[in-house]
Amino acid sequence: MTTLVVLTVVVIAALIAGLALYLFWVGSLLGRIATNLEACEESVQQINRDAEKIGPGLAHINRSAGTVSGALPLLYGFAERIVAKAGPNVIHPEIALPASGTRRSRLHEAVGFRPHR
Repeated sequence: MTTLVVLTVVVIAALIAGLALYLFWVGSLLGRIATNLEACEESVQQINRDAEKIGPGLAHINRSAGTVSGALPLLYGFAERIVAKAGPNVIHPEIALPASGTRRSRLHEAVGFRPHR
């Protein structure tokens, strides 16, 4: 019966050692997370300080954006009229042909392609 008691004590000691290692590992992870959260808190505070400086000019920015967005339909209409007046380019440049003339290929006709003549 002494062997059973010794083995039980060894198993319990191993379990406690395993739990201690696990808790140490979890504690180190939580320490790194806490460090990262502190850095994030400093970043958030800096963003808040920067936003306080931007806040007073925000009303002016919104008014300007409203003016620009109100003018967009008018500008779009002007652009359409300009494009309509310009019209497409109907003048096609002449294609440079070789001095020997063009070669006739029956492969084009086989697939239904008829080049401009």
